[in-house]
Amino acid sequence: MTPLSQRSRGFGGGRGGRGPRRERPDDGFEQRIVELARVTRVMAGGKRMRFRALVVLGNRQGKVGAGLAKGSDVSLAVSKATAKARRAILSVPLKGDTLPHQITIKYKSARVLLKPAPTGTGIIAGGPVRAVLELAGVPNVVSKILGSSNKINNVRAVMQAFSQLKLKS
Repeated sequence: MTPLSQRSRGFGGGRGGRGPRRERPDDGFEQRIVELARVTRVMAGGKRMRFRALVVLGNRQGKVGAGLAKGSDVSLAVSKATAKARRAILSVPLKGDTLPHQITIKYKSARVLLKPAPTGTGIIAGGPVRAVLELAGVPNVVSKILGSSNKINNVRAVMQAFSQLKLKS
């Protein structure tokens, strides 16, 4: 059987009849790959390799989202994670150019401290927390990772902290 006849019979060729792939219009969101890992699963015939991507996307103006997905190759994992992040976008409440109040959040074994900072301080944060804060557009903040150094849980802790921030009315 030739590859062409396999496609016509519906073997692994994806969905047909979808025309050329269209590019998304630029919506101002910037994406950053925080973690890219090769993961394996042991099957009867050996190990099956896949890729896991943790993607954070934001518009640097108070909107940020994070997504985690696996795929058979890197580009598939990243595109799936980006789509998940796009569906999980949060608004970050800002008071002036910093956070409205201090918050310590615990997600599983990861604990993250976020503190408001005066103008001119910048983003004082490490690793995955810095990526989320930069893409969220928080100009002045002090942060500390207190618990686990697991990037996935730290990103999720920051996202949970953003959802719990409240502006005084």
